[in-house]
Amino acid sequence: MQRIALTTGVELDVATAGDPAHPPMILLHGFPESHRTWRHVMPDLARDHFVIAPDQRGYAGSSKPEGVSAYTPDKPVADLIALADHFGLDRFTLVAHDWGGAIAWMAALKHPDRIARLVIINAPHPLIFQRTLFDDPAQRAASQYMTAFRNPTLERHIETIGLDAFFDTSFAKHADLAMLADDKPDYLAEWSQPGAMTAMLNWYRASAIIVPAMDETPARPDWLDAPFPPLAMPVLVIWGLRDVALLPSQLDGLDTLVPDLTIARVDAGHFVPWENPDAVIAAIRDWERHQPG
Repeated sequence: MQRIALTTGVELDVATAGDPAHPPMILLHGFPESHRTWRHVMPDLARDHFVIAPDQRGYAGSSKPEGVSAYTPDKPVADLIALADHFGLDRFTLVAHDWGGAIAWMAALKHPDRIARLVIINAPHPLIFQRTLFDDPAQRAASQYMTAFRNPTLERHIETIGLDAFFDTSFAKHADLAMLADDKPDYLAEWSQPGAMTAMLNWYRASAIIVPAMDETPARPDWLDAPFPPLAMPVLVIWGLRDVALLPSQLDGLDTLVPDLTIARVDAGHFVPWENPDAVIAAIRDWERHQPG
């Protein structure tokens, strides 16, 4: 691990692997993890890539700026570009999961000149996600946890029950607890860093995504039914079909927004990179073999 001070004003802990002369690949984790999301994937990718996996702002030992506004999606996008600049990367492949995927979609839309290829793992395209929160009752129901995470009293509740109980009652119920047993101390150590829990939750609080209540009919944003810019680069979407938080409806209509799209449906829940790392590696390798250049 190395500590890197970025021009955005934060310092990130960053893991790297592979030869810097090889094609670069940046990996972005999601909630509530760290670079360790990629612990079973990095060694294979590092055989022929220079792999960079940061702990994003607010997570683990990286900087935790105060205030919700420090976590609006444009801030981690700026961190990503600054990280690439630090390593002298003009263009790179971006691989991302969960909240990292949300940042990756935005980065690809805002900086198509920097991102040569995009790999998304169980992270919804922003247009499709917001649409389904209005139009798909099942996805709306599955996303009500986001409203709970935005509750400013949640940290007080976590302090009352303890991080160990929060782990078992929230994170672990989306995964096989037996799989997590060896990793639980590492997660708890990351979450117990000063300010970490608030910083992680602030990613939800800073998001502009509207999560209507089940009995609510809010005004529909105009942009949901307006033209949306397509992505130019090749995109691989790897989707764990047993994800109970992000449903397979997130794949419906994605081809109209991503002309050069490959979808790999795999047997996993939400945390695909460690639930089924072999499937992630196989999907990336097969996709790369079919890419020109």
